[in-house]
Amino acid sequence: MDSLLGHAMINTRRVKDRRKLRFENLEATLHDASTLVDAEQVGTLRRTGNWTLGQALGHLAFWADAPFDGYPDMSVPWLVRVMAKLFKKRVIFNVMDPGMRIGRVPNGTFGIDVIPAPEGLERLRRAYNRLAAQTPSMPNPAFGPLTREEWLGLNLRHAELHLSFFHQV
Repeated sequence: MDSLLGHAMINTRRVKDRRKLRFENLEATLHDASTLVDAEQVGTLRRTGNWTLGQALGHLAFWADAPFDGYPDMSVPWLVRVMAKLFKKRVIFNVMDPGMRIGRVPNGTFGIDVIPAPEGLERLRRAYNRLAAQTPSMPNPAFGPLTREEWLGLNLRHAELHLSFFHQV
């Protein structure tokens, strides 16, 4: 059993029960995240993925901060960088698919510490406020240098992906 929280991992590529989300700005993302945190606190949140809401929010904050603070030590193979550049516009402006994993990284990604949802939301607010105020100058490890519009799009698509696994009931 591959596990983060003591349960069998779900193949998120096969999850059909996801919300259809399209965020136009960082504020809309934060509003949705806040609504989900409220739902969790009153016991009306259902998840269809592997992570807790706090993990998902912390993960989004981690990757929004990474181009300012530095990326984790990881090497992106040249073939992956070439492929990423081919699909850059699709990923940044259309959709980010579930189930992607960073090779040779435990649990397939970084920034997935188990934290309370309100703490994750606060981290995400700080990261998004920073992103709203300035454009990262550090290149993305897979896509390379990005414009302000591309940085925002990448973070919005990333949030759509991870928050789509949470539902208010």
